[in-house]
Amino acid sequence: MTVTPSLVAQFAPTGVLRASLNLGNAVLAHSKTASEKPAGVTIDLSKELARELGVPVEFLQFQTAAKSVEALGNGAADVGFMAIDPLRADRIQFTAAYVQIEGAYLVPQDSPIKANEQVDRAGTTIVVGAGSAYALYLARAIQHATLLQVPTSEAVVAAMLEGGHPVAAGVRQQLEADARRIAGVRVLDGRFMVIHQAMAMPKDRGAQAHAYLADFVERMKRSGFVADALARHGIDGARVAEPA
Repeated sequence: MTVTPSLVAQFAPTGVLRASLNLGNAVLAHSKTASEKPAGVTIDLSKELARELGVPVEFLQFQTAAKSVEALGNGAADVGFMAIDPLRADRIQFTAAYVQIEGAYLVPQDSPIKANEQVDRAGTTIVVGAGSAYALYLARAIQHATLLQVPTSEAVVAAMLEGGHPVAAGVRQQLEADARRIAGVRVLDGRFMVIHQAMAMPKDRGAQAHAYLADFVERMKRSGFVADALARHGIDGARVAEPA
């Protein structure tokens, strides 16, 4: 698609591409190799989109998905990176997913819970990060257990241990990092959901911009840009999504 002044104005009405980042996701906006901050696959994608549009990029950095979604929904940001969820779709236009990650459970080492299927039981409290994609999903899927929301995904394991709760939920990479850092906990095998991470922009931007962003994501997957970025930043456990 051709970049025109009209398209650029739809993407970046202030003349700068404002990208909303969720620093609380260990896959999206973190790097094990780069010294600069922020760094990660979403930063690389933002820079590449800004390069194509011929505008500078500004990073709006948040610690939670909910805050990142809010910035995009109220027009403070122009593009963002977040999991596709129907509760977020009222003010936000999603692309297809560019990467997929897993939602997993963590429990104390001596917990009798051995499998994901044993979590959703009466009397079980699952600690989740407020507003996260996995919390939104579990709010719909859990039938017997109780969800306890804490401010950030990075705080779920500490809250589980401090409160004596039996289960923490989160992105697998974050929980595995917590398990390496904190003694006496383990991550359950398998997953309770696949989290489809997409790019997004405010719905009130033009159809031309929505179409360009959708095409951009497909090109970044097809060209190997996303896979190369994940490898370059040392991100394990995430996979590039299939073509839309």
